Amino acid sequence: MEIELLNNKKISYKLQQQLTMLYKELNAELRQLSLEEILQEPEGIDIACCFDNDQVVGIAMMANYKVISGHKGMVEDVVVFEKYRGQGLGRKLMEKLLNCAIERKLDEVLLFSGHHRTTAINLYKSLGFKLKNSGLYVKKLV
Repeated sequence: MEIELLNNKKISYKLQQQLTMLYKELNAELRQLSLEEILQEPEGIDIACCFDNDQVVGIAMMANYKVISGHKGMVEDVVVFEKYRGQGLGRKLMEKLLNCAIERKLDEVLLFSGHHRTTAINLYKSLGFKLKNSGLYVKKLV
């Protein structure tokens, strides 16, 4: 298994198709943007991808942004194919993103996780994430 950061040079039709299949494990109804569109502003996002030979088996993304309270990263879409779970790949993907956050000198990294995702929550806690006393509100625009 190899974890690497994606960039525009690594985008291919095959990779996009593999990600489409992977995201069905997260949410089959999810409308996906293309990698080309996501990576138009490479400073805005870090994409850690896990490969088994040339097959994508896991991914994690971190959107980078700045606001008055500082430079932040928001982890999104940590997904590993079911048959590859339990091998520490989620941890390796997250560690890759956290290293990117350090290199970018971010002040903090945020993420949201469903309360029912106990395995993921335990991973995040073991990496030093703490539950913030706040609520998440969402308004769908599309």
